[in-house]
Amino acid sequence: MPRKLDQPRPGHDTPVQGPAGQDAADLAAAAPGQDVAQPQVPRQQSRDQRPADEQAMDEMEQAVAAAAAHAEETGGLGRPGRPVNRRSPFFIGMSAAAGVAVTFGLFELVIRARSVLILIGLALFIAAGLDPAVTWLTRHRLPRWAAVLVILLAAAGVLAAFLAAAIPPLAAQASALAGHLPHYMHTLQDHNSQLGRLNDRFHIEQRLSRLLSTKGTALVGGVLGAGELVLSTASSVLVVAVLVVYFLIGMPRIRLFAYRLAPRSRRTRVILIGDEIFTKVGGYVLGNFLTSAIAGLGTYFWMLAFGVPYPLVLALMVALLDLIPVIGSTVGGAIVTLVALTVSLPVALATLAFYVAYRLAEDYLLVPRIMGRTVQVPAVVSLVAVLVGGTLMGIIGALVAIPVAAALRLLLDEVVFRRLDTS
Repeated sequence: MPRKLDQPRPGHDTPVQGPAGQDAADLAAAAPGQDVAQPQVPRQQSRDQRPADEQAMDEMEQAVAAAAAHAEETGGLGRPGRPVNRRSPFFIGMSAAAGVAVTFGLFELVIRARSVLILIGLALFIAAGLDPAVTWLTRHRLPRWAAVLVILLAAAGVLAAFLAAAIPPLAAQASALAGHLPHYMHTLQDHNSQLGRLNDRFHIEQRLSRLLSTKGTALVGGVLGAGELVLSTASSVLVVAVLVVYFLIGMPRIRLFAYRLAPRSRRTRVILIGDEIFTKVGGYVLGNFLTSAIAGLGTYFWMLAFGVPYPLVLALMVALLDLIPVIGSTVGGAIVTLVALTVSLPVALATLAFYVAYRLAEDYLLVPRIMGRTVQVPAVVSLVAVLVGGTLMGIIGALVAIPVAAALRLLLDEVVFRRLDTS
């Protein structure tokens, strides 16, 4: 039976209060003979009986509304929250794994896109070298796009002059060779001629026939491979030309973007060092163009004076080859000397002596005066840089080797050596 409320529990003096604050006696008087039940306390019901996905959507809508209200109050994107605990083992492990993955991905990217990255680097190098000329034109109240157009027209003029000088002689020589082929074949079969005696001794005609019959497919494949090489070279030149135009137009923004990657506390010094590197690259490129022009003009007047054939074509060829440091003018001089043999042996020897003298004058007179103060790279360092660059990236590596060596020397002097001297 339920316990009566008028009987106090042992050890308790305080009467039991009802739900309205009345005593148990009053309750018993109000209902005599009836047992008084315990007061019913209402159970706390759940906040929401809807599905979990609907509750989540409501919470997200409330979060979006709160974010919109916060954006209106602050006028921005709000205040950042607490930083992530970088000492957490999970954070350290994830950072290490992400670092390994990013490093591996960059390594694979460089390997797979090596040819494209070389073209981009070459275009950036040429644009950085031509930027001082564009800047000089912009200082004379010329818009940047107009200054870039002037530089491009000058480069196109030089290329057109080379093609105009080279194509007619090559076409004439090719047509002359095609016209003389029947005569050469007849002379080859004449046993009394010098060519016929050589044919009888070495069986030249039979060897040519056998070569064409047995290795015709290989020859066709070689011709197709040469055509593919020409097309790939032409496409690479076109890509570099387009990139140079874009880099020249946007060079100020590119430099500011590169400087912004440095920390703010070191940005001033990075800007000074970066401007000095750009100055060295520009001085080297412009100085190299000037020395190449001098080499081409000297070759042209020398060949005119001694009657060596094709003076304009060979002069432009020497000027282009002289852009390659250390070895360019030497290769050009050897080619011109071989062509001078068609005139006479004394003319060829005189041409060889001329290029030896020019080489000495270029190394000890022209280069120190034109770009010596800008680049400031010793001769031994230049030679080693050209050899290493040529081994790694061919002609392109040889072209950019000296300014890269100058930039490395500047970084060593301004950053590495200063820290080593003060440590």
